[in-house]
Amino acid sequence: MGRPALRRPRRARPGPPAQADPRPAPGHRTGPVRLTPTEDDVTITEPARADESAEVPNTAEDILRHAREAVPLLRERAAAIEAGRRLPEDVVALLRRGGVFRAAVPKDRGGPELTSMEQTELIETLATGDVSTAWCAMIGMDSGIYAGYLEEAAVREFYDAPDTPNSGWIHPQGRAERVPGGYRVSGHWRFGSGSTHCEVLVAGCRVFQDGEPETDPVTGDPVHWRVMVARPGQYEIVDTWHTTGLAGSGSCDYKVTDLFVPEEHSFSFRVPRRTGPLHATPDAILRKMSGVPLGMARAALDHVRDLARTRVDRESGTPWADSPRVRSALARAEMELAAARAGVYTSLEEQWAALERGDETTVRQRTATALARYHAFRTARTIVSELFDLVGGSSIYRASSPLDRWLRDAHTMCQHAVAQDSVLELTGQVLLGGESRSPFF
Repeated sequence: MGRPALRRPRRARPGPPAQADPRPAPGHRTGPVRLTPTEDDVTITEPARADESAEVPNTAEDILRHAREAVPLLRERAAAIEAGRRLPEDVVALLRRGGVFRAAVPKDRGGPELTSMEQTELIETLATGDVSTAWCAMIGMDSGIYAGYLEEAAVREFYDAPDTPNSGWIHPQGRAERVPGGYRVSGHWRFGSGSTHCEVLVAGCRVFQDGEPETDPVTGDPVHWRVMVARPGQYEIVDTWHTTGLAGSGSCDYKVTDLFVPEEHSFSFRVPRRTGPLHATPDAILRKMSGVPLGMARAALDHVRDLARTRVDRESGTPWADSPRVRSALARAEMELAAARAGVYTSLEEQWAALERGDETTVRQRTATALARYHAFRTARTIVSELFDLVGGSSIYRASSPLDRWLRDAHTMCQHAVAQDSVLELTGQVLLGGESRSPFF
């Protein structure tokens, strides 16, 4: 986010907006979006919410401790979270009280400014409790990063409170037509993870002027990509989130027609307004993603290991703990998870050290983090699938086996761009001396 500055009055904007500006006052909370019930849904009974006046942890050590303490509750709530297709209010409050949404907020703005490694560990810990919750937390804590690309006035309006959950699809799926003072925005975006509880909703747009697409003013690329920042109440949230996995993330579509967005309420990843490792390269929003598959795989392994201690093979009568097949399967899964985890954290540590020194990252460093992330997603999916097969028929019962949910979560998360084979194509191109026009790589 921008350098701290004195609060300044907002400039008058020439010309009327394309439509009445429905922005709530700064700090306004729109409340959770209620998804339309279906015959497959269940009613979530919201437990009594704990005292939110308690001090929110503000160091990596304390935030990680709170996350570990939250894991049993998240496991208990996982089935209801999935059935409700969103995070219930008590879980959102739990994340807020635990300092999750402030994780990337800089220290000079009152936040803990966790490193990318600490953010990843935080998400990894939450994912051992519930994968959808961890996914929403991973998206929600982008607030502290996005704010580093905005003008100071916009930071104060949208992100003045450190515990502000974010949501939105940043890729340029929408259209932003230049008008006096800003943009007239229209579009339909998918994958608004956490859109049912967020306080800020962002939307990526391609910029047009007088009906013609603009080129990027920094790079000269044929697409001028800007991210629009607004309140969720300014969009229509479309209840589309009926999915195979990550069902509890509330990753609904959202759309708008002719929304006026002031210039200062938009940003480009090409023009950060802060310095430091969290804003030196735009991939900061991707670095922590590996925590989700790593935590999911860890939870699945622990679950099957606990089963193996008491389970007996029905045909042979051999205890699972004495079965060479079971022993080998668990050892292989542990080996693969350890290797994937080491790749993620080693690449992040090397990249972070370079950025902290102010160095430009090398080709090897840039490709290492992307490949380690891809490998973590793919390896976690393999681990969960093999454990699902190892346990056998009892894995398929949703009511009694979390393996069914983890299997669906694993396959769903691997549909994200960071886990697609296009990552291999792009990294291979760069390793062979080619250039990438993506700001994230």
